[in-house]
Amino acid sequence: MPNAARTWSIRIVVVAALAAAGYLVWQSIGSNGLPPGLASSNGRIEAVSIDISSKVAGRIETVLVDEGDQVSASQLLVQMDTATLRAQHREAQAELKRARIAIDTATQLVKQRTSEKTAAEAVVAQREAERNAASKRLDRTKRLTERGTTSIQELDDDQAAFEGARAALAAAKAQVAASEAAISQAKSQIVAAEAAVEAIDAQIERIDTEIADSALRSPRVGRVQYRVAQPGEVVSAGATVLNMVDLTDVYMNFFLPTADAGRLHVGSEARLVFDAAPQYVVPATISYVADVAQFTPKTVETEDERLKLMFRVKARIAPELLRQYLDLVKTGVPGVVYVKVDPDAAWPDELQVKLPE
Repeated sequence: MPNAARTWSIRIVVVAALAAAGYLVWQSIGSNGLPPGLASSNGRIEAVSIDISSKVAGRIETVLVDEGDQVSASQLLVQMDTATLRAQHREAQAELKRARIAIDTATQLVKQRTSEKTAAEAVVAQREAERNAASKRLDRTKRLTERGTTSIQELDDDQAAFEGARAALAAAKAQVAASEAAISQAKSQIVAAEAAVEAIDAQIERIDTEIADSALRSPRVGRVQYRVAQPGEVVSAGATVLNMVDLTDVYMNFFLPTADAGRLHVGSEARLVFDAAPQYVVPATISYVADVAQFTPKTVETEDERLKLMFRVKARIAPELLRQYLDLVKTGVPGVVYVKVDPDAAWPDELQVKLPE
């Protein structure tokens, strides 16, 4: 290679090396050249992840959304097969009719037994009258017999009549007691039938709940991330069918050193600048500051080593703002977060809020 060409090659390599070094120095100065009271770190946009799971075991009838679809709160996402549950519902309804008929039957039986008791009580009254009459006749016959004006045979007949009347009264009272027992039994049948109705009502309510739970709905506004199961598959209770993210609970996780994290507090202002859209500055609020360091040296003995500790921090975007840009919200997007570690610090012009129009 000629000397001139070799000289130019060396110059080009030196210029490239100087440019690379200059870029690294510029980045170092830029990251540390913030106004006093501000700090920055790198992070990635995240959102609350929600598993849409089947509460009951069964077969998936249909999945109504695809990955990437934006869904609204209470929107039907997945319908489970409910043929078995609906058959159980019809069976329970038939049992309910039977139990209600049993209540009516037992109620009518109580009325019948009450009437029988009333009739038995009337017989008791009649037998008491007959016994009283037989007792009086027996007393008169005894006095006449003592005077010798009537025969012993007549006394024996009146005595037998009295004993018969007394036995008939006892039998009538026994019938009243039997009627009372029959009434109590009929009333217990009513209680049992009413309890059966309540149990079947509860069973129907449970089946209705399971049928409603077979329609898997979105708990909030979000975006479908993954379809874990497909129509026709049989899943167990609690199995995940879909995964979605809540687009109204979006935040960036990042880490700050001890010196900055120690001055930060929940509610501090933050600004997010995304790599994919550096022309925008998104406002956020610090919603979490860890009280335990995430990166810790093996032994912490000196002040310099303690300053190496890093604390996890979360900057949350306001849900009201997110609702205005739901179509633009993406998770996983990297960016830089700037925070006020001094509440009195002012944002520079390049970090003033700038949102898409």
